[in-house]
This record gives sequence, C-alpha cells and structure tokens, in this order.
Amino acid sequence: MSEGRAARDDCASEGVESTPTVPAGYRHTEVGVIPEDWGVSTVGSEFKIQLGKMLDAAKNTGISKPYLGNRSVQWGRIDLAELNTVPMRAADLQRFVLRPGDLLVCEGGEVGRAAIWDEPIRECYYQKALHRLRPAGVYDAYLMMSLLQLWASTGYLNNYVTQTSIAHLPKEKLEIVPLPVPPEIEQRAIAAILTDVDELIGSLEALIPKKRAIKQAAMQQLLTGRTRLPGFVGEWKVVQLGVFVRIRNRKISPVDVRGETPCVELDHIGQGDGRLVSHGTAGRTSSIKHRFEPRDILFGRLRPYLRKWWYADRRGVCSTEIWPLVVDRGRAESGFVYALVQTDRFLDAAEASYGTHMPRADWNIVAGVEFQLPPVSEQRAIATILSDMDAEIAALERRLDKTRAVKQGMMQQLLTGSIRLPVLDDSRDGDTHGT
Repeated sequence: MSEGRAARDDCASEGVESTPTVPAGYRHTEVGVIPEDWGVSTVGSEFKIQLGKMLDAAKNTGISKPYLGNRSVQWGRIDLAELNTVPMRAADLQRFVLRPGDLLVCEGGEVGRAAIWDEPIRECYYQKALHRLRPAGVYDAYLMMSLLQLWASTGYLNNYVTQTSIAHLPKEKLEIVPLPVPPEIEQRAIAAILTDVDELIGSLEALIPKKRAIKQAAMQQLLTGRTRLPGFVGEWKVVQLGVFVRIRNRKISPVDVRGETPCVELDHIGQGDGRLVSHGTAGRTSSIKHRFEPRDILFGRLRPYLRKWWYADRRGVCSTEIWPLVVDRGRAESGFVYALVQTDRFLDAAEASYGTHMPRADWNIVAGVEFQLPPVSEQRAIATILSDMDAEIAALERRLDKTRAVKQGMMQQLLTGSIRLPVLDDSRDGDTHGT
C-alpha cells in the first residue's frame, strides 16, 4: 500500500471530513463557492439602507403625503390599492421620498419580500415597516432583489432575522448580509435575463384572471339561456335541483377500503378553481367517509363561501363535510350541473346554513332551488364549451407554475455563478472593433 493511500485511509478511519473539491475557476467564500472573478461584499457596503417613516398619529405633523406600507410591496411589484397618507414635515419629505430605482424590502411579515419603485405615481414615501435600499455604487438593484427572493426561498435570510413576537429583519442585520459581486456587465446580463422571465410570469398572471372572467361571462350567458348555441331552439324547463341531483350518501368506515384509495378532504380542493390540489389515502384515516364515483361533483358543504368544488375523475372517498353530488343522467348532463354548482345562485342557496359557529349548507334548502334546464343535448354542448375553457385555464396555470419553477432554478444557477452567461467586457469588445 502506498504512503499516500495509507494516509487517506487513516483520515477516513478517524472520521476526518475531506474538503469538497472546488471546480477550476471557482473559490470558497462566505457566500459559498463562486467564480474567481466575482467579489464578495455586504448589503450595507453596496446599498445605502434607510428605514421608513414612523407612523404616530400623536406626533406626525405637516403636509399629508401618500406612503407605502408593508402590504404594498409584493415580490417584484408595487400594489397601490391600499395607498394611505401621513402628515410629514419638510425634513421627512427629503428623507423618505422614493426615487425611481429604489429597492423596497419588507422588514417584517414575509421578511425580505422586495420590489423596485418605478414611479407609478409622481410622488410617494414609505413607512418604517420597509427598508429602502439605494445603490451606493454600481450594484444592480434588480440583481439584489433576485438575491433576496432566492435567499427567502431557501431559508438563508432566517440566519439574520430577529425573532421576538414577530420575525423582522433589522437594519443592522441586513447591512452585514454578505453578497456575491459579479462584474458589472455580468450583473446587467443576469438582471436582463431574469427580467425577461419575470415579464413572462407577469403576462401569465394577468392573462389567467382575464380568461376566468371570460369564462364567468360565458357561464352567465349560456347557463341562463340568454345566449343560445347554434342549432338549439327547444324550450328550457324550470326544475328544482333535487329532481335531477342527489347526494351519494353512502357512508363507510376506512377499514372497509382496500388499496391506495384516494381520500379527499376540504383542504385538498383548490378555492374557486375546481382543482384537486392533493389528496390523502383512505386507509390512513379513522373517521367515517362518503364514497364517490367518477363524474360525481364534490362540493364542500362546510363554509360553502370557500367555494370548494371538484369534478371527480376517479373513484374514492371524501370527508362527510363534502357532498358527492350524483346527477340523474336521464335529465341532466354532469358537466352542465358542475357549471351550475359554480354559480352565485347555487352558492347563495348553499350559504343558507345551520349551526352557530360552523356554517354548513343544508341540502333540504339547496335541493329546492330552481334552475332552468335545456334539453340534455344542449346541456352537453354547453358543458363542452365550458370544459374547453377550463382546460385552457388549467394549461395556462401549469405553464405559470413551470415558468416559476424555471426561474427558481435559473436564480440558483445564475446568482451563484454555477452557470456563466456568455458576456464580453466592454474593453475587450472595444479592442475587437479597433482591429
């Protein structure tokens, strides 16, 4: 055995940990492994940090001015919906005014949540729940915001959070947070590519509500007969819900269930979007459940204003706080009834509840609600159109989720230098043009 190998074996036997291999061109720093040509600094060295205006009705005097609070700062955007005013003196106006490019960081609440002020209104200020970061040099504010988002998602910021009654990030802690410093041209390149992804995310976030509003308008027209589909002319009949819908009221004990039978609870169903976010397994529960079958409509009867509904595509069991609604297929189409369940008319009836502190819908009331029913063939055509709209919205939501996940991966790679962008420094680019 060679001496070198013997020495390695001795180290291993003594439990000595070997230093992880650093790739060529990289180095160990307090911010982790980064490229050799990146520097290391602190937030306080790269940014002038200023806490906002203290709100005190007894002490605040001067001219009333609009200000941003903690809830106004969301990730990557400023929400002006809750803009309030506070009296401010001349010195306050100079100290707490916002300028384009200022980075606002939440001191409490969701610690580190940040957005850049791009002057959506001409004049605005900010309160003490927010830090204002103003670049002291050339460090890119968007890059800093992206780092905060990465640190918040990985829990890194928790190392600097002060935990009293609520978690907060004081100025003195924020100032000492170390951060990597890529070359200026690389900062701009990273910020540009992440900005492009953010713009795609923003466009999807704006498009999805529009598509939902279009579907809601289509429901109002198609489910009431105000707009008829081509080729359908028959009269609609007024029928009580209980005539064509019943509850699948078969209660079972989980011990009677075999295999990995899905078990759906209220918190497994998305709020107002008809998605099944997750589900458990029936064999792991001990309470009585309802059975449901494919094409049953699961509706949350507990606190119906939560708008919990799902069109079952499999067999399983669910909480007794959920109604498995069964449609009489000789009188109605399941997809059409699923759309009726989403209407305000149905929800208003479901909210007629009993009990003092746990409002539950009463089937005796809901079953008596009258709806207009077209012939089954027209119901089926309407259900197809609305189902196609649901599918388009679901596809957009999947794309949004995927894009967010892609951005998270990009931040992890780009903000640590694991992947380098093909950028040229200004001087080398100038020399090339001179040859």
